[in-house]
Amino acid sequence: MPNLEHPAYPAATLLHLEGLVPCRESQVSMLLSIFGERQQFSFPSIFIYGHTSSGKTYVMQTLLNTLQLPHVFVNCVEYFTSRLLLEEILIQLQNCSSEKGQTSRVPCDNFNDFIRLFKQAVASRELQDQTLYIVLDRAEQLREMETNILPAFLRLQELTDRNVTVVLLSEIVWELFRPNTGCFEPFTLYFPDYSIGHLQKILSQNHPPEYSADFYAAYINILLGVFYMVCRDLKELQHLAALNFSKYCEPVVRGEANERDTRKLWKNIEPHLKKAMQTVYLREISSSQWERVQHDDGEPGQLKGLSAHTHVELPYYSKFLLIAAYLASYNPVRTDKRFFLKHHGKIRKTNFMKKHEKTSNHLLGPKPFPLDRLLAILYSIVDNRVAPTANIFSQITSLVTLQLLSMVGHNDQLDGPRYKCTVSLDFIRAVAR
Repeated sequence: MPNLEHPAYPAATLLHLEGLVPCRESQVSMLLSIFGERQQFSFPSIFIYGHTSSGKTYVMQTLLNTLQLPHVFVNCVEYFTSRLLLEEILIQLQNCSSEKGQTSRVPCDNFNDFIRLFKQAVASRELQDQTLYIVLDRAEQLREMETNILPAFLRLQELTDRNVTVVLLSEIVWELFRPNTGCFEPFTLYFPDYSIGHLQKILSQNHPPEYSADFYAAYINILLGVFYMVCRDLKELQHLAALNFSKYCEPVVRGEANERDTRKLWKNIEPHLKKAMQTVYLREISSSQWERVQHDDGEPGQLKGLSAHTHVELPYYSKFLLIAAYLASYNPVRTDKRFFLKHHGKIRKTNFMKKHEKTSNHLLGPKPFPLDRLLAILYSIVDNRVAPTANIFSQITSLVTLQLLSMVGHNDQLDGPRYKCTVSLDFIRAVAR
């Protein structure tokens, strides 16, 4: 029995639409009930929100295209000013009209001009007889534009006296949108994250035709078992599934196992999935480079020139500041005199290290240090004399901005700021070379 039913649309079209939007049938059904029939006035504005890769953009595009509803779809990141946004809407409206005239960019400097030009653009009988949908993707960018843009879009149906519905797609909640001056409240609809069952169902639909659906579903189950705890982004998981499937199939291709030998297939793919965990979200290597690593049975870290960490370019003194910060984070304070002074006097070797200091400081993690200790180590490791100028302090701030250092505690401390080094030993070795 189909989940989507609506008297205004053919059952075959709704059944086809249901197959295109798996695990989003309830949201599509809600949208269909809000839209109503083609000629009916719909809700003036709809606000759809949810995390990234929750299907908001895909569902709206698929719904409008499958039902062949007149619509305008604009990404607010691409058209980042109000003039670009309004002109793009008008251009797409000209394309929606059945009257084939030349499409040209009409200057539109403000929303008053947009209302006038909008009425002219929808004057055709085809657009007047049914609801027109204006979809603004990444709508949080509207908050960076003029203050009247968002309230005007929410009241566009009232301002134009036309059958138009504005749909806002965003990753943030409506409470962070609402202007202080007040505005028309849109109908809000939430798209929840896909559960592991939903991801299993969606990813399993992309199985290659040369392999059975059960074989590919078993592979997706293994993939989600490894990555679901650290990555729930559908796009990232689709990329990982396509990237590692050839390695999963190797025993079957070589004739060493059949599609039901899940234990052999798991043993073959397990080390490669663990290596792939290092590049989730970082995208430190491209797809072709990752395939080359798999073919050569190498480690991602062995590829030279791929990691941004080995190619980071820092000013001269910023490199020394970073090295000094690493030394301050991982060396105890009581060792500074021994390491950084030429004439430190005699130090008894017995009982020099406390019992808890015998543990590797790399296992304990970085420890915070004050600014004066950082500068003292800097002066001792730089050959020439360094003056404590504003340039040095600004480079410290830049390192914090780049997240190579982190500030610990609050800014209102009486004893000055304290920092912690956040980079690894390999990073410091690369900088020190």
